[in-house]
Amino acid sequence: MRHLISPLDFTTEELDKLFDLASAIEQDPQKYAHVCDGKILATCFYEPSTRTRLSFESAMIRLGGQVIGFSDANSSSAAKGESVSDTIRVISCYADICAMRHPKEGAATVAVAKSRIPVINGGDGGHQHPTQTLTDLLTIRSLKGRLGNFTIGLCGDLKFGRTVHSLIHALVRYPGIRFLFISPEELRIPDYIIEMLKEKKIPFREVIRLEDVLPDLDLLYMTRVQKERFFNEEDYVRLKDFYILTAEKLKLAREDMLILHPLPRVNEIDVEVDDDPRAAYFKQVQYGVYVRMALIMTLLELA
Repeated sequence: MRHLISPLDFTTEELDKLFDLASAIEQDPQKYAHVCDGKILATCFYEPSTRTRLSFESAMIRLGGQVIGFSDANSSSAAKGESVSDTIRVISCYADICAMRHPKEGAATVAVAKSRIPVINGGDGGHQHPTQTLTDLLTIRSLKGRLGNFTIGLCGDLKFGRTVHSLIHALVRYPGIRFLFISPEELRIPDYIIEMLKEKKIPFREVIRLEDVLPDLDLLYMTRVQKERFFNEEDYVRLKDFYILTAEKLKLAREDMLILHPLPRVNEIDVEVDDDPRAAYFKQVQYGVYVRMALIMTLLELA
């Protein structure tokens, strides 16, 4: 039995097969409409979510399966003090596979130790968000035609952004990747990631001004400043609008640069950018459904 806790749980060869399956689903969704007949997905979300939870539910329903679960810890027995270990033991009696989001880092790993069904990490604190990473990789592969040999700028909250951390760890396994980290000093990339990149001799630069590096990018990955990760309101207010991507700034970028964003968006991408052909973040959302369909099938050994 396999789980997905980190994007590194799958080799690059296994990811290629997963993405091939996701692309096949995109081309002929009806072919897969009954693959999960009789199967049940439990979505255990201890933390708010729109895209991740609903895309998992959409994925399972599109495969012919059913969904149970909760979208708020207060509507589960966690409000009574039940542990993650006990919850997953109970869920294992009700469902065939579980997608879990939790505000504490490592919660999904705790669940795996006691689970009798595959567990998918839907995000744990500021640590990992592997299914968003799979979504990002599929989007890049589908729209760029390759995974590797490009320069990617990651902009915004690089300190707390679990999507950023997961994506970096996944991309370092591909050749020719160059990173540009764009953030204020207070939200710079964690030291452990910097050390990892140095150890692997992967080129990177840290800058503060987005405009200085826009001409150099093949991909721009924007992120919001996450209010829920701050300890005080004053710091959040000071930093929340530090970066705003506008149509005017985009004049500096290459014609074939892609703009990605894990969403939700706040102010960091002006809505006028949505009509730019380089804006791929809503396409990203659709790819997220296909890749989660492929992942559910793979973990249930139905691929």
